[in-house]
Amino acid sequence: MVRDQLAARNIEVFLPTLTRWSRWKDRKKAIDWPLFTGYCFARFDPADSLPVQRCPSVAGIVTFSGALAPLPDHEIESVRLLVTSDLQFDPVPFIKEGDRVEVIHGPLRGVIGRLVRKGDHARLLIAVEMISQALSVQVDASDVRPY
Repeated sequence: MVRDQLAARNIEVFLPTLTRWSRWKDRKKAIDWPLFTGYCFARFDPADSLPVQRCPSVAGIVTFSGALAPLPDHEIESVRLLVTSDLQFDPVPFIKEGDRVEVIHGPLRGVIGRLVRKGDHARLLIAVEMISQALSVQVDASDVRPY
C-alpha cells in the first residue's frame, strides 16, 4: 500500500520483495512479500517530506536525532541488483560479532550465547558467567537470531 500511495504522488519508490509460496486448503500461490518487513524506500527532497508523511499508510520516516536518515545509494543499488538477479537469497537478521544470540534450530535450540565469529559457520560462546567459564561451539549461522 505504501509503495502504491507514494508512486501515486510521483515519489520515486523501491520496495524489494521476495517470492514465497502461500498455501491455503485448496491451492498454493506465489506471493511477493516485502523483503524488509515494515520498510519501503523512497527518494525525495528532505525539505519536501510532507507528502510522504501524509500518506495514510506511512507509519513514519526513519530519523536519527530528529534528522532524516538518508541511506547511501550504493546500499540500495546493491539490494536492487540482488533482487533483480537470478540468484537465490534469503533475508537474515543483522547480527554482529559480540551480539547475544539465541539458537532457533537444531540440537542447541533455546541456547543463548554470544556470537564470537561469523562466516559460513558461526562460533557461539556459551558462558557460565558466575564462575567465569565458557564453552565454544560451531553452529550454522542461519540457526541463530538476535536475543
